[in-house]
Amino acid sequence: MSRSIDYYFSLQSPWAYIGHDLFTKVVSPYNLKVNYKPVVLVDLFSETGGLPLLKRHPVRQRYRMVELQRWRDKRGLNFHLQPEHWPFNARLADGLVIATIEAGHDPDALLRRAYAGVWEQQLKLNDADVLTRLADESGLPGKQLVERAASDDIGAVYEQNRQDALDADVFGSPAYVLDGEVFWGQDRIELLADALKSGRAAYRPKN
Repeated sequence: MSRSIDYYFSLQSPWAYIGHDLFTKVVSPYNLKVNYKPVVLVDLFSETGGLPLLKRHPVRQRYRMVELQRWRDKRGLNFHLQPEHWPFNARLADGLVIATIEAGHDPDALLRRAYAGVWEQQLKLNDADVLTRLADESGLPGKQLVERAASDDIGAVYEQNRQDALDADVFGSPAYVLDGEVFWGQDRIELLADALKSGRAAYRPKN
């Protein structure tokens, strides 16, 4: 049986966007099955002791802006620090990723367009027409998948992803879970690469 890695994220997360390309490059040589698991961030934060951005202390909010600039340069990206249509309700956009996977399609092309849509092009990713166009441009049946994305069935998967995240000790986006070991944040991708290269056993919390 092939080895797999769980990838928890939301299209609302700048850090998931910043890390996505490097993550795919790091895991591709190892023939890992990537389990894409979009997850609702607000609930995940509240249940694990985190705070939504606007409720964080101003010191933390200011530092976040500095970090975004550092990582924008580090990863060679060009994006808006405060996109016009962010934050947004990510339920439909994340649901579109789930519907894409359910239909048997690779979501990578859609993810790349959607991440860039938010952070580079300042698109409204809670708009069904925008999502349909992005899906169509990714070679997917956009209208069909966006309609499916809004369904209760997809909502149930979204909720299950949240529960899976909690069970896996995931508390933010992005998080990469390899053999039960959580790598939280795109700034841990290099550590994930080290773990894959070495073939070491997964680290576990100590009691």
